[in-house]
Amino acid sequence: MKSFSVAQVLRCIPLALALAGAVQAHAGLFDDEEARRAILELRQKDLDGEQKLTEEIRRSTEEAAQLRRSLIDLQNQLETLRAELAKLRGQDEQLGRDVAEMQRRQKDGSQSLEDRLRKLEPSRETLDGREFLAEPGEKRDFESAFAIFRKGEFATAQTAFVDFLNRYPQTGYRPSALFWLGNAQYATKDYKDALANFRALVASSAGHVRVPEAVLAIANCQLELKDNRGARKTLEDLVANYPGSEAAAAGKERLARLK
Repeated sequence: MKSFSVAQVLRCIPLALALAGAVQAHAGLFDDEEARRAILELRQKDLDGEQKLTEEIRRSTEEAAQLRRSLIDLQNQLETLRAELAKLRGQDEQLGRDVAEMQRRQKDGSQSLEDRLRKLEPSRETLDGREFLAEPGEKRDFESAFAIFRKGEFATAQTAFVDFLNRYPQTGYRPSALFWLGNAQYATKDYKDALANFRALVASSAGHVRVPEAVLAIANCQLELKDNRGARKTLEDLVANYPGSEAAAAGKERLARLK
């Protein structure tokens, strides 16, 4: 092994110290660069973080604004739907009223049509204990003639009953019409025609409730015509054939006066 002298060693010390200083200086320089880079990296990271945060805040703000706009649009849509729903409800209520009105009119129209048809159809009538079918005009004309009779307008009633019987020869009102026609003629002292109509009633409707009165009226006409014998026979037939009637009781009294 090579040995060094003291002088050589001493000469090497400054060089070593210089090298050590250079190394230390280099090491210090290296440490400053690393620190700067670290600081720059941290600053860059902070800037990136700030930019990222700013971007996230901006995006969140935009999303919040978009959400608000969406909520406003949704609210507007809801208001529009509410308005349309209210309108539809109003239309539905109006439609319900229109349908009800249409049904009412239809019902009224149907009822009116039924009423008109009913006025044209024969109706079942009951008069003097008899039931029969009568046309609307037939019933109207009989009641009109009878109303005239009841007012005591016997000449006019006579004309009305004659016209009625000519117009409706097969009417169910015929027996009653003949009876009241005979009474109108008797009231106007047309005894012959009255006698003929009372006899027509008895001949055509023997079981009619007015027949006993008609027989008594025949006897009255005969008395007015001075046919006392005929009147007596008529009254005797009245008492014999209709003993329980009021007309028979009146006939007995007149028979007693004739004897």
